[in-house]
Amino acid sequence: MRTNWDHLVGMDGRATVVVTPELTVRHHVPQMPAVYSTVYMILLMEIAAGEAIQAGLPTGWVSVGVDVQVRHLAATPVGRSVTGYAKVTEVSDKLVTFEVEVRDGDRVVGAGMHTRAPIEVARFERSLSRLND
Repeated sequence: MRTNWDHLVGMDGRATVVVTPELTVRHHVPQMPAVYSTVYMILLMEIAAGEAIQAGLPTGWVSVGVDVQVRHLAATPVGRSVTGYAKVTEVSDKLVTFEVEVRDGDRVVGAGMHTRAPIEVARFERSLSRLND
């Protein structure tokens, strides 16, 4: 199925999480500080981006992350709430590009670009099952 994604331009989404000990770099690397991990910051950006376009995708479709270009700009301690924001800035036949950022209140703690590919779930799962054959 060939789909035009132009209608997604400008759509935006967000997702919020409270930083817990499990979301810190220390949880995985004990000698590191107990601050919000870059890995989880990127995940929050991905969740916000996926949420931004989900309503604009056909039934049975989702989007998967294919590229991340971000900077982690500031540390966030346990107990703080962080919010990821994503806005569609560009589309092509197969990709949707977002401007993303994560904020701790008014402070930007991470920012950059993220690209996702809309996929038909059933078709994707069929391709995965062939890998097990």
